[in-house]
Amino acid sequence: MRKAILLVLTMLLFVQCASVKKHNVHLNDSISIKNLKSDVAFTYRKLQKLHPNLYWYISKKELDYKFDSLKSSITKPMLPFDFYTTLSPVVAAVRQGHLTVIAPSKKFTKKEVKALLKKGIGPFSQFDYELLNNKLYVVKNKSNNKTIKAGTEVIAANGVNAIDLINKNSHFFSSDGFNTTFKNRSAGKRFSSYFTNENGIKDSVQFNFKFNDSLKTVTISRKKEDTLSKLDKKNKKEVVSIDKVKSREIQRKKRVNGYNKDEKNYIHDLRFLEKDSSVAIMKISGFKKGNFRTFYKESFSKIEEYKSNTLILDLRDNGGGRLSEIVNLYSYLADSSFVFLDKSEVVSKSSLFNGAYWFGGSFPIKALKVFYSPLVYGYLLLTVHKQENGKNYYATHTRLHKVNKDAFQGKIYVLINGGSFSASSILSTNLQGSKRAFFVGAETGGAYNGTVAGFMPIIKLPNSDLQIRSGIMQMGSKFKMANEGHGIFPDKEVIPTIEDRIKGIDPELEWVLKDIKNQDSDTSKENKS
Repeated sequence: MRKAILLVLTMLLFVQCASVKKHNVHLNDSISIKNLKSDVAFTYRKLQKLHPNLYWYISKKELDYKFDSLKSSITKPMLPFDFYTTLSPVVAAVRQGHLTVIAPSKKFTKKEVKALLKKGIGPFSQFDYELLNNKLYVVKNKSNNKTIKAGTEVIAANGVNAIDLINKNSHFFSSDGFNTTFKNRSAGKRFSSYFTNENGIKDSVQFNFKFNDSLKTVTISRKKEDTLSKLDKKNKKEVVSIDKVKSREIQRKKRVNGYNKDEKNYIHDLRFLEKDSSVAIMKISGFKKGNFRTFYKESFSKIEEYKSNTLILDLRDNGGGRLSEIVNLYSYLADSSFVFLDKSEVVSKSSLFNGAYWFGGSFPIKALKVFYSPLVYGYLLLTVHKQENGKNYYATHTRLHKVNKDAFQGKIYVLINGGSFSASSILSTNLQGSKRAFFVGAETGGAYNGTVAGFMPIIKLPNSDLQIRSGIMQMGSKFKMANEGHGIFPDKEVIPTIEDRIKGIDPELEWVLKDIKNQDSDTSKENKS
């Protein structure tokens, strides 16, 4: 039995290595004119079959023209990456943030990934970047070179102009609708991938920096993570064995709150600002990891125990995640029973099945999907219904939900910015539409009137092997606004500056705390009078 398992594992490893090798070789293969045009036509047909509202922000006539023009413009063979830079702006014209062409890049075997990680942290990953006033800045330095201060402008990397690279790549993806905050907020996080997509992974990068009008060139090489000495490791083991209770508590918190290994922080976090615990801050950087039901149950129980009368919900740079989580969270924030979503529009029963039951993954996963597919398709047949307008709808979270018995009754502030997208925007729409919260920051990257997301299958183009990710469910709250194609606007706009980053100031949070004090002061004066 053991030999059989080893044989299967060896075969799977061989297949993976062969697949990776084949993929990497294909990156340098020219694709014929005929095959390129065929992939363009294939892309449009697939989007029409899967995407329920392809013409939400662009007319059919306009999009037809863009795809026809793209086919006409192809007059010579292309490499996969060149085709990506040509196709992605047309797909981005749909203006749906979940719909994107994935840049073709070199793949690595598990052995190669392990070797790369052993070499240390890459040059780009040693800094956090942010785009402010069309300039790219280092806002956090994690390298060994401590002369690079927060507020240092990034001019170029290996001779590639940073702003030119960002502006070029901004045409390859979209936000939901017409807002610009999403792209601006994404630029800093995507900068390294923009460079790597075109130039590959580098062990060292020569940066051109500017600080206080002074230019300097700095080479940043891979940084090996600090390793413990044998004595330190021995001592660490002894401490862990002595304090097993504390160790279990830490592991539980990582499971419940969700732990971000890269940033070494928790995805769900609750803290109290004032000495009397009157102000609670709940920071949620994503809805993808952690045992959210336990986290929210314990958190709101603690908020009630501490008698907090103000909650600051920080959704900045929250890119979204689980729908079930935001419904659960909203039940603790709503002040009355609620219907969280309208019915979700889908193209057809089969489009929902193909998207929800995307036949990707490893061979064992594919086999399981094939086995259970009749049950899944049967379920979808019962839950997708055509209405009088001729459109198909799938009902999820459309029933009347009750407010949680431990729901928060006090004042709620919500911090948002261009990185607040997808599920965090749907949650924000419900909070703003029900007038349950006061919003501070910048317009969200996700649209107020909903998004096309839900299940998101990967579409592989047959000739170029490019991949396209697409949402297949048009989802949105019952609340709508007339200003189509824009996000949740803050009640108080607060835009950070580079000076804020240099000084370590959080201007959105500072404004909220000041407003709370002003209101407390006004209340105190009213009571005295």
